[in-house]
Amino acid sequence: MAERVLVTGASGFVGRLLPAALAARGFEVHATAWRTAGPLRANLLEDTDQAALLRAVKPGVIVHAAWYVEHGRFWTAPENRDWLEASTALARRFAEAGGRRFIGLGTCAEYATEPDDALWPESRLIAPVTPYGIAKAALAARLAALEGLSTAWARLFHLFGPGEHPDRLVPAVALALREGREARCASGRPIRDFASTWFVAAALAALAASDVTGAVNIGSGEGRSIRDIAETLARLAGRPELLRMGALPDRPGEVPRMVADTTRLRREVGFAAPPATDEALARMLSP
Repeated sequence: MAERVLVTGASGFVGRLLPAALAARGFEVHATAWRTAGPLRANLLEDTDQAALLRAVKPGVIVHAAWYVEHGRFWTAPENRDWLEASTALARRFAEAGGRRFIGLGTCAEYATEPDDALWPESRLIAPVTPYGIAKAALAARLAALEGLSTAWARLFHLFGPGEHPDRLVPAVALALREGREARCASGRPIRDFASTWFVAAALAALAASDVTGAVNIGSGEGRSIRDIAETLARLAGRPELLRMGALPDRPGEVPRMVADTTRLRREVGFAAPPATDEALARMLSP
């Protein structure tokens, strides 16, 4: 019999692609989100909703993708503290109910940001500077301390994909190119680890199906400049003349390079699929 997995935040940017990826791994998938109608609609900030959801589904595994992620606000929002406490309560309640495995979603913003040219391994110093990163790092520590529950912490790097906020890099450039408008960008010098949410969902499903515990970086493992991503989009769209690099100011304090060391993902989790970033960028150009 297939093991039951509960996906929280299933209407979100990352969560929306998880049910299909988990089903492909053989799980019996149950998905919940606050903003969608249906029998599993739940407000995870409420203890009563959490308890009712766990009674209804009785999952063996939870992939917890729910969090406060409003564009432009989530880095510093006080809601990060609310979600830290609610997520801690969910994991503890799940463990008490006999749950087997809990996958939490973290962020590369948990890591120290001192400039270097190396890949960022899971052993890198944890030194977040934003309320979002601080709350995520605190949840990772709390999960690791839970007894009787297999826990893994997926540290996500730089994502793009369907459902992304239209003001973010890839959808903003893609939309401008599709509409025949100038695509205005900053210098694009910073190096980042870009991965599509199609790739990330498959990696998270592999992590859920594995026995690997602790922190695992989820990224492409490839460093590409923001400029390269924008130029690739323009080339794929056949409209390179519309790209305007340097038309916008660079954000102050940008970390020069942030690229995941994905050794644990590839060797221990066993997920070695190519990130196929250019193919995913081409999909983002489709209306």
